[in-house]
Amino acid sequence: MPRSRKAATAAEVTEFTHIPNIGPAMAGDFARLGIRRPRDLIGRDAMDLYDRLCRVTGQRHDPCVIDAFMSAVDFMEGAPAAPWWSYTARRKSLVAKLSRKGRA
Repeated sequence: MPRSRKAATAAEVTEFTHIPNIGPAMAGDFARLGIRRPRDLIGRDAMDLYDRLCRVTGQRHDPCVIDAFMSAVDFMEGAPAAPWWSYTARRKSLVAKLSRKGRA
C-alpha cells in the first residue's frame, strides 16, 4: 500500500500511517509510547495513551490528540473510518466524567 493511501479496514494496515487520521508525527508518538505495531492499539484506552504521552514528553498536548487516539483504536478494533473530530463530543463527555471522579 502506498504511504499516502489510508486503509479501508484494519486488516489492510501494515504501518501506523495507513490508519485514517494518523500521520508521521502521531506514528512517532505511538513509538514513544512503546507501541510497535498497529494491531497493538487493539484494547488500548485513548485517555491512558494521552496521559502517558504527556508524561513521556513532559508537556500537555492538545486534547484533539485524544480524539485521534480514539479514532485509531476504534479503527483497529474494526470500526469504520471516521474523521478525528467526530470523536470530540465523546472525548468531552469522558473528560467531564473523569473530572467528576477526580481523575482528570
